[in-house]
Amino acid sequence: MPLLGYGNKWQNFTEVIKKAMTSCVEIGLPIQEHFFETEKTIKQGRATRGIIDFFLSKRACHLIAMNGDPRKPEIAAAQNYFSFATEAYEMHQLRELQEKRLTLRMKVAEENMQLFSTALQAGVKSGNMGLFNDAGYHGMYHMTSAELATFWNLPPGTEILNVMGSEGLAANLFRITQTDSKLKRDNVTSENQAILTHHDVGREVRSAIERIHQKKPEDLPRAADLRNLLEEKRRHQRRRIRRQKQVDEGEQGKLF
Repeated sequence: MPLLGYGNKWQNFTEVIKKAMTSCVEIGLPIQEHFFETEKTIKQGRATRGIIDFFLSKRACHLIAMNGDPRKPEIAAAQNYFSFATEAYEMHQLRELQEKRLTLRMKVAEENMQLFSTALQAGVKSGNMGLFNDAGYHGMYHMTSAELATFWNLPPGTEILNVMGSEGLAANLFRITQTDSKLKRDNVTSENQAILTHHDVGREVRSAIERIHQKKPEDLPRAADLRNLLEEKRRHQRRRIRRQKQVDEGEQGKLF
């Protein structure tokens, strides 16, 4: 109470607590977990009497500060602090989500390369690799990659995988890895069979998404284009590989 500028004016402060408790209820939080009402004994001369007090959670303190009188410098400072802390937390969350998407996107690219290698061994001609790739998309989205880009109204040249959210990327990673495994497990050696296998796996992934999310894969959330971040990540990896190679060559030179 004194830290928020209310001095000893308990009556005024209880009004702020009541407002904060109302906010707590409105956002669906249990009152008893955040505002635990108790009683404490105070002395008044030779007599003692009991008064109401509260044990407060951190969230309760936040709600009290946000419901206080902003004309008080202490309340204004507390509100500014909580607003900054909330913004910083949200930015941290966004960075974590972006990093998760970037990691998934790079994993998809890596597994796609492995799938194309397996497809070549399964009989898919290099000139028909685009057809093989689109077979998976068609099974999963009922559209080719170009049709999906048009459906999403993407700018020309935008890679569809770069604008998928984490759920979409994870679903495509599952499609890719399962197709790779099935081609190997079934010992596929026919181009037509390989293309059909990719389509069928994509179709199964579509069915699973529709059951789990109650929506179509093409309607899963999308996000900002990862192209620039992806290129920067790859440049960083190439620089790291070059530096490691220089170190290894330097150590080898010392041996001889």
